[in-house]
Amino acid sequence: MIDEERRVSKEREKAKTRKRMRFEIDEENYEFTPARKRVDYYDNDTPMRVVIYVRVSTDDVRQTTSFELQRQYYEEFVQKHPHWTLIKIYADEGISGTSRLHRDNFNQMIADCKAGEADLIITKSVSRFARNVVDCIGLTRDLAELKPPVGVFFESECIFSLNDDSQMALSFQATMAEEESHTRSRSMETSLRMRLDHGIPLTPKLLGYTHDEDGNLIINPEEAPTVKLTFYMYLYGYSTQQIADTLNALGRKSYLGNTNKWTSSGVVQILRNERHCGDVLTRKTFTPNYRDHKSVKNRGDRPQSRYHKHHEAIVSRDDFIAVQRMLDNAKYRNKSFLPELRVIDSGILKGFVVINPRWAGFKEIDYFEAANSVYTTPENEQPAEPQVPQEIKIPVEAGDFDMRGFEITRTEFFDSVRRPSITFAEKKLKLSTECIRKLGERNYIELLINPIEKKFAIRTTDKSNRQAVICSKISEKVYYSRPISTAAFNDTLFSLFGWNADCRYRIIGSLYEKDNEIAYIFDTTNSEAFFKSYVLTSQEATEAGGKGTVQPYTPSRNRIRAIPQAWTDSFGKPYYLHEQTLSALANQSESDWKIRMEGQLFETGKQIRVTGFEELQTYINQELTGITPQEVIPND
Repeated sequence: MIDEERRVSKEREKAKTRKRMRFEIDEENYEFTPARKRVDYYDNDTPMRVVIYVRVSTDDVRQTTSFELQRQYYEEFVQKHPHWTLIKIYADEGISGTSRLHRDNFNQMIADCKAGEADLIITKSVSRFARNVVDCIGLTRDLAELKPPVGVFFESECIFSLNDDSQMALSFQATMAEEESHTRSRSMETSLRMRLDHGIPLTPKLLGYTHDEDGNLIINPEEAPTVKLTFYMYLYGYSTQQIADTLNALGRKSYLGNTNKWTSSGVVQILRNERHCGDVLTRKTFTPNYRDHKSVKNRGDRPQSRYHKHHEAIVSRDDFIAVQRMLDNAKYRNKSFLPELRVIDSGILKGFVVINPRWAGFKEIDYFEAANSVYTTPENEQPAEPQVPQEIKIPVEAGDFDMRGFEITRTEFFDSVRRPSITFAEKKLKLSTECIRKLGERNYIELLINPIEKKFAIRTTDKSNRQAVICSKISEKVYYSRPISTAAFNDTLFSLFGWNADCRYRIIGSLYEKDNEIAYIFDTTNSEAFFKSYVLTSQEATEAGGKGTVQPYTPSRNRIRAIPQAWTDSFGKPYYLHEQTLSALANQSESDWKIRMEGQLFETGKQIRVTGFEELQTYINQELTGITPQEVIPND
């Protein structure tokens, strides 16, 4: 029944449609307006403002010939159409078509078309216009939607973008052009790999060198002194900007042949290039995406090879290594030539190693070996057994109170500004107010570490000391604590002490003072930790709080205070053991109390032989002839 009703309804609709189709138009009451004539490339009678786009992918001499031939051809091509007006020829030479990046003239052409300055773009082929499907299709559509529209004619493929049937053909040709670029990129990658496998590294143009007939690097006698001067000045203590200013004052040419255009970054590029010491490092950069051609640093993503003694060196390899270490630490405001590692061999600071706060070159093993070197016994001599007293013997007089069982309470259990402490947090350290008050105007200090005993120390020093850091600032005759950056050695320090980088640590120190010398020693094994609740696991949080939450130590800060496990079983150190420690300190000799001992030099790893200061100075003075000393001032 339902099907029958549906069939009848459809028949009625069909009958109505047939009746309307038999309707005859009354020509007296009917008016027809034709559409505006569409742009047609093949209609030579339509006036058009024409622009030409020409591109070659390299700046090779042979490509230059092709470039000029294209320009000449299309100038004559436009002249054959009397209704066409050649507005401009846009050309990009030595630029890839896979990306619009760096295609300045192409981008300018598109902008001019959108501004209404042209009606037609003529180019040789789709691959000349773009080797990227997205760019090709997207741009032609954008141009077609302009008022009035702008068409693109691809001569080789005979495709006009404003034709209705152009989209499929254009999409296919653009895809083929992009894949061709991809294939070429893979072919170049394979060719490069084959060169490296056969020991034939690429050696592009470099300041200080030229190529012989066989393509080998040979020293350029006119440019090499500039390279040598750059390295020697940096080794001597000049900054990269001072070196750039000097080269500009001397009128020295860059590898591009420019003068008076030296910059700090340009100097760094020379100092970082290993070819100046005779080596060649391959694949320092690579291009992960063939579409945008953006080079990125090779951080293990591609295999690398280093060829030692590949060609004659301008500077020694040791000088080059020294410069690299100095550049790596320049961000820490390092002013040292090459920092030394010194360890105190006697006294209350025995085993402490002096820290250079602006040098990240020393690692954990270096500090360990340096500290251990002063504890080592002579050859064939057994180390002395430590004398541990079986019982504490303290002289007692009549009337003395028996202090056995009593403990000296740890000062950490009492919050007080009068405690001498040091805090480590966020790659900075800060002395407490008590330390600052004691130091007073002696606010230049030296940092030391004993990795074997897990101790940290500070001591007063002179401003002239290259390891010196300023720990306070003065305002209205009052000294206030000033944060000290530990960025250069922070990771090494935290690793030596077994600390968590997410935590803040506070350590109570002991004062050692002799005449005008002051030192504070901090035992890191007795440090307080302050951390945020997210550092704890859920289980640890439950155990600490009992109810699944941990209350912060202070309500004003969302930080949790933690103390060493050993502290939970006692209040502090037994009274008589504490007294015995003080007695041992009091009985030390005068030499033991020399806090400002320089310490002995400890050599780490393979020693490099850097050009001496006198030789550096002689060569620099020789090269700086012609400019006044005021123009260039070395670092402090």
